[in-house]
Amino acid sequence: MPEADHDSRSAPPRHGARAARAGGIAALLVSLLAGPLVGMVWNAAPAAAAELLVFERAGCAWCERFEREIAPVYPHTEEGRLAPLRRVDIGDADAALADLAAPVRYAPTFVLVEDGREVARLPGYAGEAAFWGLLADMTKKLSPTP
Repeated sequence: MPEADHDSRSAPPRHGARAARAGGIAALLVSLLAGPLVGMVWNAAPAAAAELLVFERAGCAWCERFEREIAPVYPHTEEGRLAPLRRVDIGDADAALADLAAPVRYAPTFVLVEDGREVARLPGYAGEAAFWGLLADMTKKLSPTP
């Protein structure tokens, strides 16, 4: 039986082409499906176990004072790292996404939340010195960090 002439430059046998095509399709599917998921996980910010919710109202003079005195430095403090600040309009308490012990009635009201549950509350803002001392007492109620 004569041996078939096989040129190394010619296309691979048909079953090899089919396998290569199937492998390429599988790789494409994996990249299409897994790529966005990896991107979402990679780009996602870590979830904070604790937050300091500040319930505000437009035109509130004490809210504006808090905004001037505390808000700019808060993220750079130990308290800010433990419980990042999140603003909530007092008229939209559902936006708090937390299990509150009672309705919020005064602006500003600061609610320390851990894992979606209220840990402590500070109604009103009496100035910078009072705020930091009261906040320190509130954060002592958080679960210890590892």
